[in-house]
Amino acid sequence: MAGFESIKAVPEALLKTLGTLGFITMSEIQEKAINPILEGKDILAQSKTGSGKTLAFGLPCVMQTDTSNFKPQTIIITPTRELAEQIATELRKVAAYKPNLKILTLYGGVPLRAQAESLAKGAHILIGTPGRIQDHLAKETLTLEGIKTLVLDEADRMLDMGFYDEIVKIGSNMPKNKQTLLFSATFPPPIEKLAKALLKHPLTIKVDTILQSAKIDEIIYETSDKFKTLITLIQSYKPESLLIFCNTKTEVISLTESLYKQQHSVIDIHGDLDQKDRNESMILFSNGSKRILVATDVASRGLDIKNIELVINYDLPFDPEIYTHRIGRTGRADATGTAISLFMPEQSEKCAYILAAARKAETKELRVDATFKMLSRFDTLCINGGKKNKLRAGDILGTLCKEMGIEAQKIGKIHIGDTKSYIALEHSIAGRVLGALKKTPIKKKKYIAWILG
Repeated sequence: MAGFESIKAVPEALLKTLGTLGFITMSEIQEKAINPILEGKDILAQSKTGSGKTLAFGLPCVMQTDTSNFKPQTIIITPTRELAEQIATELRKVAAYKPNLKILTLYGGVPLRAQAESLAKGAHILIGTPGRIQDHLAKETLTLEGIKTLVLDEADRMLDMGFYDEIVKIGSNMPKNKQTLLFSATFPPPIEKLAKALLKHPLTIKVDTILQSAKIDEIIYETSDKFKTLITLIQSYKPESLLIFCNTKTEVISLTESLYKQQHSVIDIHGDLDQKDRNESMILFSNGSKRILVATDVASRGLDIKNIELVINYDLPFDPEIYTHRIGRTGRADATGTAISLFMPEQSEKCAYILAAARKAETKELRVDATFKMLSRFDTLCINGGKKNKLRAGDILGTLCKEMGIEAQKIGKIHIGDTKSYIALEHSIAGRVLGALKKTPIKKKKYIAWILG
């Protein structure tokens, strides 16, 4: 694979930033898409989640942004808030080499007025969901006459959610000579229809269209008692992290409660949670404070969680595309993973497409440790300060180690949000750190702290 230095007219400062972030060689989608995008071509790309597509469209957008003009120049439309935030986080890191470049997210669950105020101050790259972008257009808090590039990410998922008309309508509010980049994991007929409506003589790129069987071990178990089988699988595989999919929020809540009663470290995520709770669920899972995440399909796309060892379809997905995206949560980048699906005897027809790809196994073949529980080593401490207070992970780590005498190996991941920061701490020191923060300042300022449940 080629290095990022092969990108046309790439600034040295950007190469240095990419190197600091650990990006040395391009993925296949990046190698095939970045230079054509910089040349101004429309792109129709088929690439699965985890293939590096965010940088494939994001790098050119950042490179071509004119920071002296504060009208929106790029708009990226995504199916979910989680994916919008993930893209924004990645692009902000890359854009660090370019002072004053402003990236703004627009999605529901956040007051419209606050977003409108941010828009009024100006932004270069907008990342949002179709519904909220439509809301701003309707209220005239957003104008798109300066858009040079429209990006549709995970377009197949947006069409599954019924957003075809909204996307076409949003596109009609932009200049006709804009560049359009459409990225989709699958190419069903509606995607072809959308491409004909929005793209002009696109370059078609297809990479990573088939999940690598060597990376994901797909297994299916027939069972008449799904919960009993789930516990057997947990006690046999003993994964460090486990993502379980259910089809409904009711099932997610019920299963989470059942696993909690069995003393497993578990948390849930579904569409009825507000954005703050969804974000905190993801932080607790990604930093190891919770080892099991039970989710509806809100979590099957747009979540960038590394090193998920095991994915279990507790409920069978509705169709093959959802199955593909669910199991794509494991085996990401260079990692390997296991994806297991459970089905009842009367569901054999429904899961024929999974049986064609997965190997069928029997629970009696498993070696079970009945004493095993998925318990966490960590608690998560939250403090009421973040990026807007100029806090950095190094500031928090320095205070804990130098001022409080905490051993670095007892501190897990530190996540800095806009107004809050989250620190994973081993159980044995969490209470001590919480007490010490009441009298110990960080960068000469005292912060309120609490432990998340």
